[in-house]
Amino acid sequence: MSTAVKLQEVRIKDISITEDTITAYLVDGRIISVPLAWSWRLSEATPEQRGNYEIIGDGEGVHWPEIDEDISAEGMIYGIPAPRPRKLSK
Repeated sequence: MSTAVKLQEVRIKDISITEDTITAYLVDGRIISVPLAWSWRLSEATPEQRGNYEIIGDGEGVHWPEIDEDISAEGMIYGIPAPRPRKLSK
């Protein structure tokens, strides 16, 4: 017997952001949340800046133009937080 598994692409339909979490509502009905701290840029942004986002790439991710932050649906699913830039030593 053969079992075929159809992998479905992860696509974001909408998001919501609280003081603690980023929640993505996926087109297939799933809801995923990650800690806001996973994005240092969003953690340091104002609520107004957090609310100014656009869903990009047909739902592949979200972009916040005012703070130049991008989060992908796959990054949220697989648990890949945004790294802080390293400070260069002089």
